Amino acid sequence: MKDKTLLLIAIVTLALALLPLGFESNVVLNFLAFAMIITLAAQGWNVLGGFGGQFSFGHAAFFGTGAYGMALLQVRFGVNAWLAMPIAIALGAAVGYAIGFLSFRARLRGSYFALVTLAFAEVFRISANVWSFTGGAAGVLVPLKLDPWNMQFADKRLGYWLALALVALVLLITHRLRESRFGAQLIAIRENEDAARALGADALAVKLKAIALSGGITAAAGSLYTQKFLYLDATLAYGPWISVEALLAPIIGGIGTIFGPLLGAFLLLGLGEVTKTFFANLLGGARPGADLVVFGVLLILCVAFAPRGVLGLLARLRGRGA
Repeated sequence: MKDKTLLLIAIVTLALALLPLGFESNVVLNFLAFAMIITLAAQGWNVLGGFGGQFSFGHAAFFGTGAYGMALLQVRFGVNAWLAMPIAIALGAAVGYAIGFLSFRARLRGSYFALVTLAFAEVFRISANVWSFTGGAAGVLVPLKLDPWNMQFADKRLGYWLALALVALVLLITHRLRESRFGAQLIAIRENEDAARALGADALAVKLKAIALSGGITAAAGSLYTQKFLYLDATLAYGPWISVEALLAPIIGGIGTIFGPLLGAFLLLGLGEVTKTFFANLLGGARPGADLVVFGVLLILCVAFAPRGVLGLLARLRGRGA
């Protein structure tokens, strides 16, 4: 099973790496790159929510920290982008650890923990919006310097392949997590925290490691977002949109699985683009928020008919067919 999963990760990565070779459209390449960014954010959420059972409504706090860290290190301190990225990821992990320490020490679970993470994300958003160091409401603009040394690529496929490399790395990390003692303890805490404590698991330490890892992975998504769009403001970095998409992708694809966030990200973004195009053609113009309505309906359908996501539904159908 272990070798089979590693082989599947390699096959999926290779297929995705070859995918942009058949397209020259910037629209398609931008879609693929953005799908990788959402996959990273979703996989970060999945580590904490899927494997650990600690549902978060505020992963924007980690995404925005990575995004702003990446931007400000370059703009304010002149740090090269390749060095700024690991620092931004470390900042996201540190923020995750701090939020986890304050929340888990207070024994917050379920809806209480979810609301606290949402509150932290809002505090970060408001702070970034008024703090002059982050550019305030005007945001921060990363200078355009098309050079691989600056992690800015004239060929959009190079940016996509960089994002894909990070996704592949995170897939391997997630696989390793599931096979490790730490992963087993995390899943045990998800199923029954009191029983896990009784069996000797240090629930606080395990959950702190999980939220730090989750924060770091999500911050990696934020840092890639900065380098792709070269502009940030508080709403883009810490807005609820990324918390929603980071949560929806694994739920739709398959919560607590390795490939669920990847599949969910493609389904979510693909459905969003189809919805926008449909309403634009049908009603003669874009209808902001139409995709969110469809996302809401999709979430309801998943919860009602496929609580384990698309991968879980396919596994169930395959079992019936056998």
